Amino acid sequence: MTTLAIVESHADRASEHICDRLRERADWTQRTDDSRPAADGGGTYYRTDGAVLRSFDGLHIDLERPADAFDCDPDLLVFASRHSGDTGPLLTGHFTGNFGPAEFGGEPDALADAAPNALAELLAAFEEYAPAEYDVGMECTHHGPSEVGCPSLFAELGSDDEQWDDPAGADAVARAVLELRNVAPHRDRQLVGFGGNHYAPRFGRVARETAWAVGHVAADWALEAMGHPTAHRDALERAFDASGAEIALLDGEWPVLEETLGELDCRLVSETWLREVDDRPLALVDAVETELGAIDDGIRFGDRSAASVTVVDLPADLISAAQGIDPDRVRAIVEANTVAFATENGGTRVGSRVAIPGDDGDDDSVGARDAIIEGLADVLAEKYDTVWIEADAVIAEETAFDPELAREAGVPEGPKFGALADGEPVTVDGETVSPERVRTERTHRFRI
Repeated sequence: MTTLAIVESHADRASEHICDRLRERADWTQRTDDSRPAADGGGTYYRTDGAVLRSFDGLHIDLERPADAFDCDPDLLVFASRHSGDTGPLLTGHFTGNFGPAEFGGEPDALADAAPNALAELLAAFEEYAPAEYDVGMECTHHGPSEVGCPSLFAELGSDDEQWDDPAGADAVARAVLELRNVAPHRDRQLVGFGGNHYAPRFGRVARETAWAVGHVAADWALEAMGHPTAHRDALERAFDASGAEIALLDGEWPVLEETLGELDCRLVSETWLREVDDRPLALVDAVETELGAIDDGIRFGDRSAASVTVVDLPADLISAAQGIDPDRVRAIVEANTVAFATENGGTRVGSRVAIPGDDGDDDSVGARDAIIEGLADVLAEKYDTVWIEADAVIAEETAFDPELAREAGVPEGPKFGALADGEPVTVDGETVSPERVRTERTHRFRI
């Protein structure tokens, strides 16, 4: 069971209002701790299932190792806090520490242990409980403390006096904080963010819309304050350690930082990569990128999963002909029967190379390939009169307008050609030319 520590600051009236709502929302037992001063988390405190709430006189940003005040050995600590800014009604969360100088608490180049999974869960709870007039967002890493004693985050009510005194806003934060009881600080998919503005829109989208949780984020201003990345390798390495992450995502162009990150034991990925990978097994992702190609080069995942994959080439002319008829249906067929597939034209068209389940020639791989061929043949049937599959080809027959026969019948090129092609008769020099007269049978063979 995860134990949640909650910190109230008497120097922050929004914090007090949030904690008042917390005390109303849960069944707390009031206790007394005479071993610590009341100003430093001692005196009266509160305990409920999965959580302990203690109060401090100082501002949160100046509290170093507040987890030491809790006798429950907390797994996660939440600072109930105000948010200040020109951002209107806002519920927000973030981690603490400094990538460069320490202007507002904490130590320079020092980062507190983050709780990426808990922040993702907090944002989801904010979305559920926020009053209609409030936005929800996350912020980059900033201010102290840089040493908490366990993974931690700030849960904030903002952004000015009106919201700090708003009972509905305080209640929304309180309800969201209570949702963090028994929530683990970490999950198995976490990343560190670099770049972007203070409110980290790219990283917020990733946290809300994918299976990836976001740890520390160094915004543009923090990177500029930090200075040359090679002189702050320790801070960069600490960002990964404190976030429990080996993956990095950049927002913006930071070539020197990118080079420095390349020298660390981390992987730099794109947002496209994160969205495509999502919750898929990472071993399967590695196999697909090794055997088929890189996600950033247009590889996309299908609906199938497998312990092993086989890369095969589908008939390019069959794929092309089917996409000319119904590209959306072709993509759905390929997605339904593959682990992954190549795309072209910026990802808008399906390519001919696919990764299918199983080993080459086994029942799984043969069945998946056959299902794709059969599906593509069904698409052809939308256009052609007769379609069937032979051992080495898909055969499609059609009776179609023949321009040469139309010329022989004296039909001038132009609108009358179009009418005959559409199945309408035309009149030439007083004679009616029927569509059937200028049609011919054609056979198309798509080798498989």
